[in-house]
Amino acid sequence: QFVFNHSHLSMSSQIVLPSFIHFSCQTPQNTLLFKHKHRSTQFSTCKISPLSSSFSSMATNLNASQLDSSSSLSIGQTDLLIVGPGVLGRLVAHQWRQEYKGCQVFGQTITTDHHEELIQLGISPSLNWTKFQHKFPYVIFCAPPYQSSDYHGDLKQAASCWNGEGSFLYTSSSAPYDCNDNGLCDEDTPVVPIGRSLRTDVLLNAESIVLEFGGSVVRLSGLYKEGKGAHAYYLEKGIVESRPDHVLNLIHYEDAASLSVAILKKHFRGKIFLGCDNHPLSRQELMDLVEKSGKFSKKFEKFTGTNDPLGKRLNNSKTRQEVGWEPKYSSFGHFLETL
Repeated sequence: QFVFNHSHLSMSSQIVLPSFIHFSCQTPQNTLLFKHKHRSTQFSTCKISPLSSSFSSMATNLNASQLDSSSSLSIGQTDLLIVGPGVLGRLVAHQWRQEYKGCQVFGQTITTDHHEELIQLGISPSLNWTKFQHKFPYVIFCAPPYQSSDYHGDLKQAASCWNGEGSFLYTSSSAPYDCNDNGLCDEDTPVVPIGRSLRTDVLLNAESIVLEFGGSVVRLSGLYKEGKGAHAYYLEKGIVESRPDHVLNLIHYEDAASLSVAILKKHFRGKIFLGCDNHPLSRQELMDLVEKSGKFSKKFEKFTGTNDPLGKRLNNSKTRQEVGWEPKYSSFGHFLETL
């Protein structure tokens, strides 16, 4: 927080600035210029505290609990709240701002560790947006279960921040589909029964919460980009105790983001979609492509497993038709060709 005293006021007045206000200090003219998303106000003379004024710009973190219903923050018709603005959430924010020029994007996190990074990306971060009195027309929940002590409670609070006008989307996983024999699987494949797996129980219960609120779900397959994903993990390990013929399903982070944005824009209610590139690969095929590409310095040695489960072959043609979406990277091999 940054506090200043305006010399024109008869009494010393303190103003606390939230993160959606950015300012610059021009010390030679003793001028402090404040820039808000919708308004700009200039004060001709001010005294700055603390004493140091050797900075040129600064942005503070927004703590929503400091704001109340009388706050001047205005939520627009295309503004977006991202719960869990990690790799995927940041890409969603970037693509959303390209679609809707001048919109505001807000990000809820569990720590302040990356708030400065988010501010630089044009995302107003906070720890407490779900307890904030404002409601948002568009909400996307990208946070993974393992980072929360009350995942389902977080989802309910996020849902309560949706005003019901635009879209509420939850990014789930393709794990709940009940297929583990490298067989075909699509949006209509039955899911794992509740009680069989703790992991799928968490996801399915989360999906139920979202659907009950009228939101939608996109079940994403294995996310990847150049330095992140299954291939990166296998390269790092070198030797992996998993069977080489297990089939993987992939989708590039950028494509997962573009699919999410496309779903949000369509204002669906209570729908479940599937995100994948429709080009499943066995683990061995994946790493053979990596080796042949010559684009990575590390070398993968081998898979040594024989008894672990097989996978599934996902196809999301139904989702593509309903949403009107196609991936930028049609396959992992296509992605490698672009490097």
